[in-house]
Amino acid sequence: MHHDDQKELQESSLVGRLLSLEAILLVMGVASLAYGLINGTAMNIFWGIVIIPGVFLLHKVKKKDWKAHWAELEEQQRRTQQREEERKRHED
Repeated sequence: MHHDDQKELQESSLVGRLLSLEAILLVMGVASLAYGLINGTAMNIFWGIVIIPGVFLLHKVKKKDWKAHWAELEEQQRRTQQREEERKRHED
């Protein structure tokens, strides 16, 4: 029997994405919001409103290219130090 490794990898990746932290948090946020709206429970509505946008923020933060971000910040800091050194040399 031929076993397609690529298909198995795709299926495990899909299962991983479905059971990811973001998906579970989103389901919990929606469930909390729905429960709060149905039963008139203010705390559940509050947590649903907090959790749902938090999931999208978490997804955006996880997706960001952090290596490029830190490299850009280091370059900016290096340029700032060079400017300050040049300014100090001109003052003397």
